[in-house]
Amino acid sequence: MAGFGIPRSYRHMDGFGVHTYRLVTDAGESKLVKWHWKTKQGRASLYWEEAQILAGKNADAHRGDLFDAISSGNYPEWELAVQIIDEDQALAFGFDVLDPTKIIPEELAPLRKLGVMKLDTNPTNYFAETEQVMFQPGHIVRGVDFTEDPLLQGRIFSYLDTQLNRHGGPNFEQLPINRPVVPIHNNNRDGAGQNLIHKNTAAYSPNTLNGGFPQQANQTSGRGFFTAPSRTVTGNLVRGLSSTFNDHWSQPRLFYNSLEPVEQQFLINAIRFETSHLQSTTVKQNVLQQLNRISNDVATRVASALGMSAPKPDPTFYHNNVTQGISITNGTLPTIAMLKVGILTTTISNSSASAMSQATDLKTRLAKDGLVVTIVAERLATGVDKTYSAADATDFDAVVVTSGADAAGIFDLTASSSFYPPMRPLQI
Repeated sequence: MAGFGIPRSYRHMDGFGVHTYRLVTDAGESKLVKWHWKTKQGRASLYWEEAQILAGKNADAHRGDLFDAISSGNYPEWELAVQIIDEDQALAFGFDVLDPTKIIPEELAPLRKLGVMKLDTNPTNYFAETEQVMFQPGHIVRGVDFTEDPLLQGRIFSYLDTQLNRHGGPNFEQLPINRPVVPIHNNNRDGAGQNLIHKNTAAYSPNTLNGGFPQQANQTSGRGFFTAPSRTVTGNLVRGLSSTFNDHWSQPRLFYNSLEPVEQQFLINAIRFETSHLQSTTVKQNVLQQLNRISNDVATRVASALGMSAPKPDPTFYHNNVTQGISITNGTLPTIAMLKVGILTTTISNSSASAMSQATDLKTRLAKDGLVVTIVAERLATGVDKTYSAADATDFDAVVVTSGADAAGIFDLTASSSFYPPMRPLQI
């Protein structure tokens, strides 16, 4: 509900894996790892109201923004980084790092940058190159191993099961968008979409018909996947969730503490909006109880909007810890490339010629800095990109009003036109 979760665009958001994996050396040594993508465009968010309007008017806004950025040569980039910790640190930070609802604060495990991903090509065939992508966490490379994260263990099975059903069989791995860049061999035969003609006569192992092949690659044969060989596990096997997963409140408080005051108000407004739809008094009280375990300030401010009594503080759950990488408003964007500017002008007033000249000149100059500029006027004409009736404030990061448009009076409260709804230019 905070700006952290309502990005300005895909280009302005980070990515990270919720699961903890292992990195394993050839010698069998292992460490725990979390993966991160850090945007090089800087992070930016929409306001709650902007997100609601944008979702209703253009549900493909984020995809369109990414497509346009790549098409224009402003290739977005993300740095690949990892947090690496020792196996015996799994419980050292006051929570279980195998709990997928937890983050490891960067102060406790600094990010190590490994490389950069640049998106420089749009799909030629969206179905073949995007819709048929079949991700699953069980597809890993040598040197990466799984952990006992219960959600990860479930996904290793369920994602493969999902892709088998989506494609109708195991041969989705042969599709160009899913196929590894190196040759592979497996025991899959026949089925829907089989494109390979296998020359070996036996698809099982062991066998006496093909020298025992295909065989499962491992650490010593075929340089295949292998798990950390030196790990041992003791204890009772039970059906249940580890008690180390019982902390549900410390990290939401860490998140709230790490926000700037304006972002905290942003979050409060969003929670007020959602909880205002509740009809059950019991549910409202339960929500306030959970919020109070995060912050009495949050619970009190939400309760006031619901017309309910605020709960008393519960210091059992409170701390004053903060972490970096959460707040968005405490930084600046490293580049203005691909930010969107609307130039509001006129084509039907006595000053339309000078207004359009000013608009086109300004568009040319701003475009040199990588900005995406849209000229807006009453009707489509030479040089006009969008009309007032079609444009919206959520289309732009900034707007410029030409002097000719201002002089024409189209922003006066009493102005009216048959080309757009009343007061429409003022809403942009």
